Amino acid sequence: MGDSALRDAIAPTGLVIEKVENVRSQLQITARSLSRTSICPGCDRPSARVHSRYHRTLADLPAHGRPVRISLVARRFRCATSRCRTRIFVERFRADVAATFSRRTARLDSIVHHLGLALGGRPAASLARRLLMPVSKDTLLRTVRRRFDKTQVKPTIVGIDDWAWKRGQRYGTIVCDLERRRVIDLLPDRSVSTVEAWLKKRPEITIIARDRGGGYRHAAARALPHARQVADRWHLMENASQAFLDAVRKSMRAIRHALQRAEPDPHLLTRAERLQYEGFKRRQNADDMIRTLLLKGTSIKAIVRATGYARKTVRQVARGGRSDIFRTRIGSLDPWLVTLDAEWHGGCHNGAELWRRLKGRGFQGGLRVVTEWATRRRRDEAAPGRGPRAVPSARVVARLMTAARDQLSISEARLVTMIEDAVPALVSVRNLAERFHRMIRQQTDCDLATWIEEARETPFRSFANGLSDDWDAVRAAITDPWSNGQTEGQITKLKLVKRQMYGRAKLDLLRARLMPPCDQPAYLHQK
Repeated sequence: MGDSALRDAIAPTGLVIEKVENVRSQLQITARSLSRTSICPGCDRPSARVHSRYHRTLADLPAHGRPVRISLVARRFRCATSRCRTRIFVERFRADVAATFSRRTARLDSIVHHLGLALGGRPAASLARRLLMPVSKDTLLRTVRRRFDKTQVKPTIVGIDDWAWKRGQRYGTIVCDLERRRVIDLLPDRSVSTVEAWLKKRPEITIIARDRGGGYRHAAARALPHARQVADRWHLMENASQAFLDAVRKSMRAIRHALQRAEPDPHLLTRAERLQYEGFKRRQNADDMIRTLLLKGTSIKAIVRATGYARKTVRQVARGGRSDIFRTRIGSLDPWLVTLDAEWHGGCHNGAELWRRLKGRGFQGGLRVVTEWATRRRRDEAAPGRGPRAVPSARVVARLMTAARDQLSISEARLVTMIEDAVPALVSVRNLAERFHRMIRQQTDCDLATWIEEARETPFRSFANGLSDDWDAVRAAITDPWSNGQTEGQITKLKLVKRQMYGRAKLDLLRARLMPPCDQPAYLHQK
Protein backbone atom coordinates (compact mmCIF):
# COMPACT_ATOMS: atom_id res chain seq x y z
CA MET A 1 0.00 0.00 0.00
CA GLY A 2 1.41 3.39 -1.01
CA ASP A 3 1.72 6.41 1.26
CA SER A 4 -1.35 8.14 -0.23
CA ALA A 5 -3.51 5.01 0.18
CA LEU A 6 -2.30 4.63 3.77
CA ARG A 7 -3.17 8.25 4.52
CA ASP A 8 -6.66 7.82 3.01
CA ALA A 9 -7.22 4.73 5.15
CA ILE A 10 -6.23 6.57 8.34
CA ALA A 11 -7.92 9.92 7.72
CA PRO A 12 -10.33 11.35 5.12
CA THR A 13 -8.98 12.40 1.73
CA GLY A 14 -7.73 16.01 1.58
CA LEU A 15 -6.06 16.09 5.02
CA VAL A 16 -2.39 16.08 5.94
CA ILE A 17 -1.65 13.90 8.98
CA GLU A 18 0.78 15.57 11.36
CA LYS A 19 0.69 13.22 14.33
CA VAL A 20 -0.93 9.93 15.48
CA GLU A 21 -0.86 8.97 19.15
CA ASN A 22 -2.68 6.70 21.59
CA VAL A 23 -4.51 8.78 24.19
CA ARG A 24 -6.70 7.06 26.81
CA SER A 25 -7.32 3.89 24.77
CA GLN A 26 -8.26 5.81 21.63
CA LEU A 27 -6.34 6.96 18.57
CA GLN A 28 -5.81 10.72 18.43
CA ILE A 29 -4.95 12.01 14.93
CA THR A 30 -3.79 15.57 14.41
CA ALA A 31 -4.40 16.75 10.83
CA ARG A 32 -4.78 19.87 8.74
CA SER A 33 -6.10 20.78 5.31
CA LEU A 34 -3.97 20.52 2.16
CA SER A 35 -5.31 23.76 0.73
CA ARG A 36 -3.49 27.04 1.35
CA THR A 37 -6.54 29.19 0.68
CA SER A 38 -10.21 29.21 1.61
CA ILE A 39 -13.33 30.70 0.00
CA CYS A 40 -15.02 33.60 1.76
CA PRO A 41 -18.75 32.81 2.32
CA GLY A 42 -19.61 36.51 1.85
CA CYS A 43 -18.04 37.27 -1.54
CA ASP A 44 -17.04 33.78 -2.79
CA ARG A 45 -13.42 34.85 -3.33
CA PRO A 46 -10.36 32.95 -2.12
CA SER A 47 -8.16 34.32 0.64
CA ALA A 48 -4.72 33.21 1.88
CA ARG A 49 -4.43 35.70 4.78
CA VAL A 50 -4.49 33.55 7.94
CA HIS A 51 -5.85 35.31 11.01
CA SER A 52 -5.54 32.53 13.62
CA ARG A 53 -5.92 28.80 14.22
CA TYR A 54 -7.89 26.57 16.54
CA HIS A 55 -8.43 22.82 16.99
CA ARG A 56 -11.71 21.23 15.93
CA THR A 57 -12.37 17.69 17.20
CA LEU A 58 -14.12 15.21 14.92
CA ALA A 59 -15.16 11.62 15.60
CA ASP A 60 -14.08 9.19 12.86
CA LEU A 61 -14.49 5.52 12.01
CA PRO A 62 -12.87 3.17 14.60
CA ALA A 63 -9.55 1.50 13.75
CA HIS A 64 -7.83 -1.58 15.25
CA GLY A 65 -10.55 -1.97 17.89
CA ARG A 66 -10.19 1.59 19.16
CA PRO A 67 -12.27 4.75 18.74
CA VAL A 68 -10.65 7.43 16.56
CA ARG A 69 -10.71 11.17 17.16
CA ILE A 70 -9.31 13.67 14.65
CA SER A 71 -8.00 16.95 16.02
CA LEU A 72 -8.41 19.10 12.94
CA VAL A 73 -6.41 22.33 12.76
CA ALA A 74 -8.92 24.86 11.45
CA ARG A 75 -7.80 28.30 10.31
CA ARG A 76 -9.51 31.66 10.45
CA PHE A 77 -8.92 33.85 7.39
CA ARG A 78 -9.20 37.56 6.71
CA CYS A 79 -11.23 38.41 3.62
CA ALA A 80 -9.06 40.01 0.92
CA THR A 81 -12.00 42.00 -0.52
CA SER A 82 -12.19 45.46 1.03
CA ARG A 83 -15.93 45.93 0.40
CA CYS A 84 -16.95 42.52 1.76
CA ARG A 85 -18.93 42.68 4.99
CA THR A 86 -17.32 39.44 6.18
CA ARG A 87 -14.01 40.41 7.73
CA ILE A 88 -12.96 37.12 9.34
CA PHE A 89 -14.26 33.68 8.44
CA VAL A 90 -13.44 30.06 9.26
CA GLU A 91 -12.22 27.82 6.48
CA ARG A 92 -14.70 25.30 5.07
CA PHE A 93 -13.53 21.75 4.52
CA ARG A 94 -14.50 19.54 1.61
CA ALA A 95 -17.89 17.86 1.76
CA ASP A 96 -16.26 14.42 1.93
CA VAL A 97 -14.23 15.52 4.98
CA ALA A 98 -16.77 17.13 7.29
CA ALA A 99 -19.83 19.34 7.03
CA THR A 100 -19.99 22.79 8.59
CA PHE A 101 -20.43 22.64 12.40
CA SER A 102 -20.35 18.84 12.27
CA ARG A 103 -18.77 16.85 15.11
CA ARG A 104 -18.30 13.74 12.92
CA THR A 105 -16.44 13.12 9.69
CA ALA A 106 -18.56 12.69 6.56
CA ARG A 107 -17.81 8.98 6.28
CA LEU A 108 -18.82 8.37 9.91
CA ASP A 109 -21.94 10.49 9.45
CA SER A 110 -22.89 8.32 6.46
CA ILE A 111 -22.57 5.14 8.56
CA VAL A 112 -24.69 6.74 11.29
CA HIS A 113 -27.29 7.66 8.67
CA HIS A 114 -27.48 4.12 7.31
CA LEU A 115 -27.73 2.63 10.81
CA GLY A 116 -30.65 4.95 11.51
CA LEU A 117 -32.33 4.01 8.23
CA ALA A 118 -31.96 0.29 8.85
CA LEU A 119 -32.67 0.02 12.58
CA GLY A 120 -34.21 3.24 13.86
CA GLY A 121 -33.30 4.86 17.19
CA ARG A 122 -32.63 2.56 20.14
CA PRO A 123 -31.57 -0.57 18.20
CA ALA A 124 -29.15 1.45 16.06
CA ALA A 125 -27.71 3.20 19.14
CA SER A 126 -27.10 -0.17 20.79
CA LEU A 127 -25.34 -1.53 17.69
CA ALA A 128 -23.30 1.66 17.26
CA ARG A 129 -21.92 1.30 20.81
CA ARG A 130 -20.78 -2.23 20.00
CA LEU A 131 -19.10 -0.92 16.84
CA LEU A 132 -17.19 1.70 18.90
CA MET A 133 -19.18 4.53 17.35
CA PRO A 134 -21.26 5.70 20.34
CA VAL A 135 -24.14 7.90 19.26
CA SER A 136 -27.48 8.60 20.93
CA LYS A 137 -30.86 7.51 19.57
CA ASP A 138 -31.92 11.15 19.17
CA THR A 139 -28.81 11.92 17.12
CA LEU A 140 -29.52 8.94 14.88
CA LEU A 141 -33.06 10.09 14.18
CA ARG A 142 -31.93 13.70 13.64
CA THR A 143 -29.36 12.46 11.11
CA VAL A 144 -32.02 10.46 9.24
CA ARG A 145 -34.29 13.51 9.10
CA ARG A 146 -31.50 15.90 8.13
CA ARG A 147 -30.17 13.78 5.26
CA PHE A 148 -33.61 13.01 3.84
CA ASP A 149 -33.70 13.98 0.17
CA LYS A 150 -37.19 15.25 -0.67
CA THR A 151 -36.54 15.48 -4.40
CA GLN A 152 -38.22 12.61 -6.27
CA VAL A 153 -38.37 11.47 -9.87
CA LYS A 154 -41.74 12.27 -11.44
CA PRO A 155 -43.73 9.00 -11.54
CA THR A 156 -46.03 7.87 -14.33
CA ILE A 157 -47.32 4.55 -12.89
CA VAL A 158 -48.26 4.55 -9.20
CA GLY A 159 -49.92 2.25 -6.69
CA ILE A 160 -52.09 3.65 -3.87
CA ASP A 161 -53.30 1.87 -0.75
CA ASP A 162 -54.06 2.62 2.89
CA TRP A 163 -52.10 1.63 6.00
CA ALA A 164 -53.00 1.80 9.67
CA TRP A 165 -51.64 4.37 12.08
CA LYS A 166 -53.87 2.63 14.63
CA ARG A 167 -55.84 -0.33 13.34
CA GLY A 168 -59.57 0.33 13.09
CA GLN A 169 -59.25 3.98 14.10
CA ARG A 170 -56.80 5.98 12.00
CA TYR A 171 -55.35 5.31 8.56
CA GLY A 172 -52.83 6.89 6.21
CA THR A 173 -52.09 6.49 2.49
CA ILE A 174 -48.95 5.09 0.86
CA VAL A 175 -48.02 5.89 -2.76
CA CYS A 176 -45.48 3.74 -4.65
CA ASP A 177 -43.72 4.17 -7.98
CA LEU A 178 -44.43 0.79 -9.57
CA GLU A 179 -41.80 1.22 -12.28
CA ARG A 180 -38.92 2.01 -9.90
CA ARG A 181 -40.33 -0.12 -7.06
CA ARG A 182 -39.99 2.67 -4.49
CA VAL A 183 -42.18 4.48 -2.00
CA ILE A 184 -42.62 8.04 -3.24
CA ASP A 185 -44.86 9.53 -0.53
CA LEU A 186 -46.85 8.93 2.63
CA LEU A 187 -50.06 10.89 3.26
CA PRO A 188 -51.43 11.54 6.77
CA ASP A 189 -54.92 10.13 6.05
CA ARG A 190 -56.92 8.34 3.38
CA SER A 191 -59.58 10.96 2.73
CA VAL A 192 -60.68 11.66 -0.83
CA SER A 193 -59.69 15.32 -0.60
CA THR A 194 -56.11 14.57 0.52
CA VAL A 195 -55.49 11.99 -2.22
CA GLU A 196 -57.17 14.18 -4.84
CA ALA A 197 -54.97 17.18 -3.95
CA TRP A 198 -51.83 15.01 -4.14
CA LEU A 199 -52.75 13.61 -7.55
CA LYS A 200 -53.63 17.02 -9.01
CA LYS A 201 -50.04 18.16 -8.45
CA ARG A 202 -48.77 15.27 -10.62
CA PRO A 203 -50.54 15.39 -14.00
CA GLU A 204 -47.83 13.18 -15.53
CA ILE A 205 -49.34 10.07 -13.88
CA THR A 206 -50.99 7.83 -16.49
CA ILE A 207 -51.77 4.59 -14.56
CA ILE A 208 -53.09 4.26 -10.99
CA ALA A 209 -53.24 0.81 -9.36
CA ARG A 210 -55.53 0.76 -6.32
CA ASP A 211 -57.73 -1.47 -4.19
CA ARG A 212 -61.47 -1.71 -4.81
CA GLY A 213 -62.45 0.88 -2.19
CA GLY A 214 -64.51 3.79 -3.47
CA GLY A 215 -62.38 6.54 -1.91
CA TYR A 216 -59.29 6.18 -4.09
CA ARG A 217 -61.45 5.48 -7.12
CA HIS A 218 -63.33 8.79 -6.81
CA ALA A 219 -60.17 10.75 -5.95
CA ALA A 220 -58.37 9.46 -9.05
CA ALA A 221 -61.37 10.10 -11.29
CA ARG A 222 -61.67 13.70 -10.12
CA ALA A 223 -57.97 14.60 -10.10
CA LEU A 224 -56.76 12.70 -13.18
CA PRO A 225 -59.68 11.74 -15.42
CA HIS A 226 -57.25 10.82 -18.20
CA ALA A 227 -55.38 8.28 -16.01
CA ARG A 228 -56.08 4.56 -16.38
CA GLN A 229 -57.22 2.93 -13.11
CA VAL A 230 -56.26 -0.68 -12.35
CA ALA A 231 -58.02 -2.71 -9.64
CA ASP A 232 -55.88 -4.96 -7.48
CA ARG A 233 -55.98 -8.60 -8.64
CA TRP A 234 -55.58 -10.09 -5.17
CA HIS A 235 -58.55 -8.12 -3.86
CA LEU A 236 -60.66 -9.25 -6.82
CA MET A 237 -59.91 -12.90 -6.09
CA GLU A 238 -60.47 -12.43 -2.37
CA ASN A 239 -63.80 -10.68 -3.00
CA ALA A 240 -64.93 -13.59 -5.18
CA SER A 241 -63.97 -16.09 -2.46
CA GLN A 242 -65.80 -14.01 0.15
CA ALA A 243 -68.91 -13.90 -2.05
CA PHE A 244 -68.85 -17.71 -2.31
CA LEU A 245 -68.46 -17.98 1.48
CA ASP A 246 -71.50 -15.74 1.95
CA ALA A 247 -73.48 -17.98 -0.39
CA VAL A 248 -72.48 -21.03 1.68
CA ARG A 249 -73.53 -19.27 4.89
CA LYS A 250 -76.98 -18.59 3.45
CA SER A 251 -77.31 -22.28 2.53
CA MET A 252 -76.30 -23.74 5.90
CA ARG A 253 -79.86 -24.69 6.86
CA ALA A 254 -80.22 -26.75 3.67
CA ILE A 255 -76.75 -28.25 4.19
CA ARG A 256 -77.63 -29.39 7.69
CA HIS A 257 -80.76 -31.11 6.39
CA ALA A 258 -78.70 -32.67 3.59
CA LEU A 259 -76.35 -34.19 6.14
CA GLN A 260 -79.41 -35.77 7.84
CA ARG A 261 -79.09 -33.71 10.97
CA ALA A 262 -80.93 -30.42 11.27
CA GLU A 263 -79.96 -30.35 14.94
CA PRO A 264 -76.82 -31.99 16.35
CA ASP A 265 -77.03 -34.55 19.15
CA PRO A 266 -75.93 -32.76 22.38
CA HIS A 267 -74.64 -36.04 23.82
CA LEU A 268 -72.01 -36.27 21.09
CA LEU A 269 -70.67 -32.72 21.57
CA THR A 270 -67.66 -31.65 23.58
CA ARG A 271 -68.15 -29.05 26.29
CA ALA A 272 -66.87 -26.20 24.11
CA GLU A 273 -69.14 -27.26 21.23
CA ARG A 274 -72.08 -27.58 23.63
CA LEU A 275 -71.58 -23.98 24.78
CA GLN A 276 -71.52 -22.82 21.16
CA TYR A 277 -74.68 -24.83 20.45
CA GLU A 278 -76.54 -23.27 23.42
CA GLY A 279 -75.55 -19.81 22.19
CA PHE A 280 -76.82 -20.73 18.71
CA LYS A 281 -80.19 -21.76 20.18
CA ARG A 282 -80.50 -18.39 21.92
CA ARG A 283 -79.60 -16.59 18.71
CA GLN A 284 -82.05 -18.74 16.77
CA ASN A 285 -84.99 -17.56 18.92
CA ALA A 286 -84.05 -13.94 18.27
CA ASP A 287 -83.54 -14.64 14.55
CA ASP A 288 -86.99 -16.27 14.27
CA MET A 289 -88.57 -13.17 15.81
CA ILE A 290 -86.71 -10.89 13.39
CA ARG A 291 -87.67 -13.06 10.39
CA THR A 292 -91.33 -12.93 11.47
CA LEU A 293 -91.22 -9.13 11.52
CA LEU A 294 -89.45 -9.08 8.13
CA LEU A 295 -92.16 -11.29 6.61
CA LYS A 296 -94.78 -8.81 7.82
CA GLY A 297 -93.01 -6.06 5.84
CA THR A 298 -91.49 -4.26 8.84
CA SER A 299 -88.50 -2.09 7.96
CA ILE A 300 -85.06 -2.75 9.42
CA LYS A 301 -85.14 0.55 11.33
CA ALA A 302 -88.51 -0.34 12.91
CA ILE A 303 -87.23 -3.82 13.88
CA VAL A 304 -84.18 -2.24 15.54
CA ARG A 305 -86.45 0.02 17.60
CA ALA A 306 -88.84 -2.78 18.52
CA THR A 307 -86.31 -5.49 19.44
CA GLY A 308 -83.33 -3.48 20.62
CA TYR A 309 -80.91 -5.49 18.47
CA ALA A 310 -78.15 -3.78 16.52
CA ARG A 311 -78.81 -2.74 12.92
CA LYS A 312 -75.94 -4.96 11.78
CA THR A 313 -77.55 -8.01 13.44
CA VAL A 314 -80.95 -7.37 11.85
CA ARG A 315 -79.33 -6.86 8.43
CA GLN A 316 -77.39 -10.15 8.79
CA VAL A 317 -80.61 -12.04 9.51
CA ALA A 318 -82.37 -10.34 6.60
CA ARG A 319 -79.56 -11.43 4.26
CA GLY A 320 -79.64 -15.04 5.48
CA GLY A 321 -76.63 -14.85 7.79
CA ARG A 322 -76.08 -15.98 11.42
CA SER A 323 -76.85 -19.61 10.51
CA ASP A 324 -73.55 -21.20 11.62
CA ILE A 325 -73.71 -23.27 14.79
CA PHE A 326 -70.01 -23.86 15.30
CA ARG A 327 -67.25 -21.29 14.87
CA THR A 328 -64.05 -23.04 13.84
CA ARG A 329 -60.54 -21.79 13.28
CA ILE A 330 -57.44 -23.38 11.83
CA GLY A 331 -55.69 -25.26 14.62
CA SER A 332 -52.28 -26.87 15.04
CA LEU A 333 -53.78 -30.30 14.24
CA ASP A 334 -55.36 -29.40 10.88
CA PRO A 335 -52.23 -30.03 8.73
CA TRP A 336 -51.90 -33.47 10.37
CA LEU A 337 -55.48 -34.73 9.95
CA VAL A 338 -54.63 -36.88 6.92
CA THR A 339 -51.78 -38.52 8.84
CA LEU A 340 -54.05 -39.09 11.84
CA ASP A 341 -56.71 -40.71 9.65
CA ALA A 342 -54.11 -43.04 8.16
CA GLU A 343 -52.80 -44.04 11.61
CA TRP A 344 -56.35 -44.52 12.90
CA HIS A 345 -57.33 -46.78 10.00
CA GLY A 346 -54.01 -48.60 10.54
CA GLY A 347 -55.24 -49.71 13.96
CA CYS A 348 -53.68 -47.16 16.35
CA HIS A 349 -56.54 -45.79 18.50
CA ASN A 350 -54.54 -44.68 21.56
CA GLY A 351 -54.26 -40.87 21.86
CA ALA A 352 -50.85 -40.89 23.58
CA GLU A 353 -49.38 -43.27 21.00
CA LEU A 354 -50.79 -41.16 18.16
CA TRP A 355 -49.19 -38.07 19.70
CA ARG A 356 -45.80 -39.80 19.99
CA ARG A 357 -45.93 -40.84 16.33
CA LEU A 358 -46.83 -37.31 15.22
CA LYS A 359 -44.12 -35.88 17.45
CA GLY A 360 -41.55 -38.05 15.70
CA ARG A 361 -42.64 -36.54 12.37
CA GLY A 362 -42.31 -32.92 13.53
CA PHE A 363 -45.66 -32.14 15.18
CA GLN A 364 -45.29 -29.19 17.58
CA GLY A 365 -48.65 -29.44 19.38
CA GLY A 366 -49.38 -30.84 22.81
CA LEU A 367 -50.64 -34.24 23.95
CA ARG A 368 -54.10 -32.95 24.90
CA VAL A 369 -54.93 -31.84 21.34
CA VAL A 370 -54.37 -35.33 19.96
CA THR A 371 -56.10 -37.19 22.82
CA GLU A 372 -59.23 -34.97 22.44
CA TRP A 373 -59.28 -35.74 18.72
CA ALA A 374 -59.07 -39.47 19.48
CA THR A 375 -61.89 -39.19 22.04
CA ARG A 376 -64.19 -37.44 19.54
CA ARG A 377 -63.35 -40.06 16.91
CA ARG A 378 -64.26 -42.89 19.27
CA ARG A 379 -67.57 -41.19 20.14
CA ASP A 380 -68.46 -40.87 16.45
CA GLU A 381 -67.72 -44.53 15.77
CA ALA A 382 -69.59 -45.65 18.91
CA ALA A 383 -72.81 -43.98 17.68
CA PRO A 384 -73.48 -45.51 14.23
CA GLY A 385 -76.61 -44.45 12.39
CA ARG A 386 -76.97 -41.14 14.25
CA GLY A 387 -75.38 -39.08 11.51
CA PRO A 388 -72.41 -36.78 11.93
CA ARG A 389 -71.60 -35.42 15.36
CA ALA A 390 -71.49 -31.78 14.20
CA VAL A 391 -72.06 -30.17 10.82
CA PRO A 392 -68.93 -28.32 9.66
CA SER A 393 -68.98 -24.54 9.68
CA ALA A 394 -69.62 -22.52 6.53
CA ARG A 395 -65.94 -21.67 6.23
CA VAL A 396 -64.95 -25.35 6.36
CA VAL A 397 -67.65 -26.27 3.81
CA ALA A 398 -66.43 -23.49 1.46
CA ARG A 399 -62.84 -24.70 1.79
CA LEU A 400 -63.77 -28.32 1.09
CA MET A 401 -65.90 -27.43 -1.94
CA THR A 402 -63.16 -25.33 -3.55
CA ALA A 403 -60.28 -27.74 -2.81
CA ALA A 404 -59.10 -30.23 -5.42
CA ARG A 405 -60.67 -33.67 -4.97
CA ASP A 406 -57.27 -35.38 -4.77
CA GLN A 407 -56.49 -33.22 -1.73
CA LEU A 408 -59.51 -34.44 0.23
CA SER A 409 -59.79 -37.50 2.42
CA ILE A 410 -62.45 -40.12 1.69
CA SER A 411 -64.78 -38.77 4.39
CA GLU A 412 -64.34 -35.18 3.16
CA ALA A 413 -65.02 -36.17 -0.46
CA ARG A 414 -68.17 -38.04 0.64
CA LEU A 415 -69.30 -34.95 2.58
CA VAL A 416 -68.81 -32.68 -0.44
CA THR A 417 -70.72 -35.08 -2.68
CA MET A 418 -73.69 -35.07 -0.28
CA ILE A 419 -73.73 -31.27 -0.22
CA GLU A 420 -73.50 -30.99 -4.02
CA ASP A 421 -76.38 -33.43 -4.51
CA ALA A 422 -78.64 -31.69 -1.98
CA VAL A 423 -77.81 -28.02 -2.78
CA PRO A 424 -77.06 -27.84 -6.54
CA ALA A 425 -77.24 -24.03 -6.46
CA LEU A 426 -73.94 -24.01 -4.55
CA VAL A 427 -72.30 -25.99 -7.35
CA SER A 428 -73.14 -23.32 -9.93
CA VAL A 429 -71.91 -20.59 -7.58
CA ARG A 430 -68.66 -22.48 -6.99
CA ASN A 431 -68.17 -22.93 -10.72
CA LEU A 432 -68.65 -19.19 -11.19
CA ALA A 433 -66.00 -18.46 -8.54
CA GLU A 434 -63.56 -20.88 -10.18
CA ARG A 435 -64.18 -19.35 -13.61
CA PHE A 436 -63.51 -15.88 -12.25
CA HIS A 437 -60.29 -17.00 -10.55
CA ARG A 438 -59.21 -18.63 -13.82
CA MET A 439 -59.79 -15.37 -15.72
CA ILE A 440 -57.60 -13.50 -13.24
CA ARG A 441 -54.79 -16.08 -13.31
CA GLN A 442 -54.78 -16.48 -17.09
CA GLN A 443 -55.29 -12.72 -17.64
CA THR A 444 -58.02 -13.07 -20.24
CA ASP A 445 -61.16 -10.92 -20.09
CA CYS A 446 -62.99 -12.35 -23.12
CA ASP A 447 -65.56 -14.02 -20.84
CA LEU A 448 -65.97 -11.21 -18.28
CA ALA A 449 -69.20 -9.69 -19.66
CA THR A 450 -70.85 -13.11 -19.97
CA TRP A 451 -69.69 -14.03 -16.48
CA ILE A 452 -71.27 -10.89 -14.98
CA GLU A 453 -74.59 -11.57 -16.69
CA GLU A 454 -74.66 -15.14 -15.38
CA ALA A 455 -73.59 -14.08 -11.88
CA ARG A 456 -76.45 -11.57 -11.60
CA GLU A 457 -78.90 -14.50 -11.47
CA THR A 458 -77.10 -16.12 -8.51
CA PRO A 459 -76.04 -15.13 -4.97
CA PHE A 460 -73.06 -13.46 -6.70
CA ARG A 461 -75.41 -10.62 -7.70
CA SER A 462 -73.87 -8.00 -5.38
CA PHE A 463 -70.30 -8.90 -6.39
CA ALA A 464 -71.22 -8.85 -10.09
CA ASN A 465 -72.85 -5.41 -9.78
CA GLY A 466 -69.69 -4.10 -8.11
CA LEU A 467 -67.58 -5.39 -10.99
CA SER A 468 -69.92 -3.78 -13.50
CA ASP A 469 -69.70 -0.40 -11.73
CA ASP A 470 -65.90 -0.60 -11.82
CA TRP A 471 -65.71 -2.15 -15.29
CA ASP A 472 -62.68 -0.33 -16.69
CA ALA A 473 -60.50 -0.92 -13.63
CA VAL A 474 -61.47 -4.60 -13.45
CA ARG A 475 -60.69 -5.17 -17.14
CA ALA A 476 -57.36 -3.39 -16.70
CA ALA A 477 -56.58 -5.64 -13.72
CA ILE A 478 -57.08 -8.72 -15.90
CA THR A 479 -55.23 -7.54 -19.01
CA ASP A 480 -52.55 -5.14 -17.71
CA PRO A 481 -49.31 -6.26 -16.02
CA TRP A 482 -49.69 -3.72 -13.21
CA SER A 483 -51.20 -4.56 -9.84
CA ASN A 484 -51.05 -3.38 -6.24
CA GLY A 485 -49.13 -6.35 -4.88
CA GLN A 486 -45.92 -4.35 -4.76
CA THR A 487 -47.66 -1.66 -2.72
CA GLU A 488 -48.84 -4.30 -0.25
CA GLY A 489 -45.23 -5.40 0.14
CA GLN A 490 -44.16 -1.84 0.91
CA ILE A 491 -46.92 -1.66 3.54
CA THR A 492 -45.42 -4.74 5.19
CA LYS A 493 -42.07 -2.95 5.31
CA LEU A 494 -43.76 0.14 6.73
CA LYS A 495 -45.30 -1.97 9.53
CA LEU A 496 -41.85 -3.36 10.35
CA VAL A 497 -40.39 0.14 10.54
CA LYS A 498 -43.25 1.33 12.78
CA ARG A 499 -42.73 -1.59 15.16
CA GLN A 500 -38.99 -0.95 15.32
CA MET A 501 -39.84 2.54 16.57
CA TYR A 502 -42.52 1.21 18.95
CA GLY A 503 -45.31 2.77 16.86
CA ARG A 504 -44.26 6.34 17.76
CA ALA A 505 -42.72 7.45 14.48
CA LYS A 506 -44.01 10.68 13.00
CA LEU A 507 -44.80 11.07 9.34
CA ASP A 508 -41.55 12.85 8.44
CA LEU A 509 -39.44 10.12 10.04
CA LEU A 510 -41.42 7.37 8.30
CA ARG A 511 -40.87 9.16 5.00
CA ALA A 512 -37.14 9.46 5.67
CA ARG A 513 -36.79 5.77 6.47
CA LEU A 514 -38.97 4.47 3.65
CA MET A 515 -37.77 6.90 0.96
CA PRO A 516 -33.92 6.78 1.10
CA PRO A 517 -31.91 8.75 -1.48
CA CYS A 518 -31.27 6.98 -4.77
CA ASP A 519 -27.56 7.86 -5.06
CA GLN A 520 -24.84 7.15 -2.51
CA PRO A 521 -22.21 9.79 -1.67
CA ALA A 522 -19.14 9.66 -3.91
CA TYR A 523 -16.70 8.97 -1.08
CA LEU A 524 -18.39 5.61 -0.34
CA HIS A 525 -17.26 4.36 -3.75
CA GLN A 526 -13.61 5.40 -3.51
CA LYS A 527 -11.12 2.56 -4.00
